[in-house]
Amino acid sequence: MKFLEKFGFEKKDIESLKENSTNSLIKELEAHKKLVSQNLNYLKVLGVTNLSEIFINYHDMFLMDNSNFVAIFNKYEPKSLIEKLAKDVRIMEYL
Repeated sequence: MKFLEKFGFEKKDIESLKENSTNSLIKELEAHKKLVSQNLNYLKVLGVTNLSEIFINYHDMFLMDNSNFVAIFNKYEPKSLIEKLAKDVRIMEYL
């Protein structure tokens, strides 16, 4: 899970994620770290500032195929989406 540090995740957040997730999920995230990184990078380039909060709460979304992941966010105007995500990450449930 060390790969998350390059996206600004703090070590305490990574440790918390490990402690509060199943071993199988952690293994899955590690096994697909290239895909997870691709999806995280997409949001980073888009301008999302609270990546770790979004990832910690919705990490399963980051295992989606990159084209499907991007398609979810491309439905919305980027600036508005970024502002809404910054205010409340729970809108991820409705995307």
